[in-house]
Amino acid sequence: MENALFQWRDGERRVRESTGIDDTVWRVVDELRRRLGGSFTIAELAEFYAAGTDWAGALAPADVVDAAFSVYAREARDFAGGRVIPRPPDPRPLG
Repeated sequence: MENALFQWRDGERRVRESTGIDDTVWRVVDELRRRLGGSFTIAELAEFYAAGTDWAGALAPADVVDAAFSVYAREARDFAGGRVIPRPPDPRPLG
């Protein structure tokens, strides 16, 4: 998960340095919303990313796809200002 966040942020940095966040990034973000829905965690987004982004590669180059995942990650329910909120332990006893 941390590796994915790093990769996405790096893609966003490269896009911002070259062209800025443009319509192509937003097209990929819109497609992520359509595919994942409104409520998701960073782990779920990372799993979705790891499962393959061929669909996104048809919309944009890899850096733009990574930038879109970085932008969309900010909407995760466990994302807080650049860091992932740890999930509290399950209070139920094991067994």
